[in-house]
Amino acid sequence: MIERIDHLVLTVRDIEASVAFYTRVLGVEAVTFAGGRRALAFGNQKINLQTLGQEQRNHACIGSGDLCLITNWPVQDVLDRLAQENIAVVEGPVAKSGALGPITSVYFNDPDGNLIEVSRYD
Repeated sequence: MIERIDHLVLTVRDIEASVAFYTRVLGVEAVTFAGGRRALAFGNQKINLQTLGQEQRNHACIGSGDLCLITNWPVQDVLDRLAQENIAVVEGPVAKSGALGPITSVYFNDPDGNLIEVSRYD
């Protein structure tokens, strides 16, 4: 029944601050859709951004996200980029299991406290 993930949503304090963080640190593309909503696009997916209370159908909380994003960069290059941006690594590099097999992951938090895992398949 399910083929793939199309998008997910992060609840943040300041949408434009989040757009600036993700475009600067991870190099994703900022997009605008549906009458001014903002999202972060990469590959065939996107992360929609919302503020607390914007969506009434869910029980969103700021900082409750936990995402694993796949990179084709060497893990050391990811670590170097995070260091350049003064982003503290929470954990890693560490061996984990991804949807398609073994991955090496680096974990850090975004400005809202969401846990971001950037991983490379071994």
